[in-house]
Amino acid sequence: MSDLAVPPPLTPVAGRGCDGCTMCCKLLPVRELAKPAGTWCQHCEPGTGCRIYPERPQACRDFFCGWMLNGEVAAHWRPRESRMVLNFQATLKRTVVHVDPSRPDAWRKPPYHAELQVVATKMAEAGGYVLIACGINHTIMLARQEFKLERMVPSDKIVISRRPGPAGPVYSIKLVPDEADTHAAADSAAQL
Repeated sequence: MSDLAVPPPLTPVAGRGCDGCTMCCKLLPVRELAKPAGTWCQHCEPGTGCRIYPERPQACRDFFCGWMLNGEVAAHWRPRESRMVLNFQATLKRTVVHVDPSRPDAWRKPPYHAELQVVATKMAEAGGYVLIACGINHTIMLARQEFKLERMVPSDKIVISRRPGPAGPVYSIKLVPDEADTHAAADSAAQL
């Protein structure tokens, strides 16, 4: 089975390419273009590619999906077919699975869900987690436990607690807003 938790090298695996896959242009946010997650980029020709490729933002230049970067990731994870984009974030100890909002249950179908549970278990043991991102909806997977997040913004800190349980570790999740964002919101409210 593929190991979705292994940090990939920074260059694509030989023999793998986009070849008409444009799912990252839909599923990922791009700050430089004010493009939210889960919507097609205004510069994307779905199934073909970027119309501003030579001038694309740096975030787009730097990004390669997990399927392209890790040869151990099975062929069925190719974004064009799976409708999901894997994003390994080693510094945050997480694997993000960006899911197409037009197929929000794609990650729950076989073989994806079972593979994600294996990865989530390995990552939890190492202090990491799997984050499922589908538009504005987010779910954290830790081992065989899932936590639906009510509200999450990119600056939120995710705090994971672990305690022993009769059948293994029991986890709890808490979102902590970034203090700078909280102070900025309070300052804005004070100015109104």
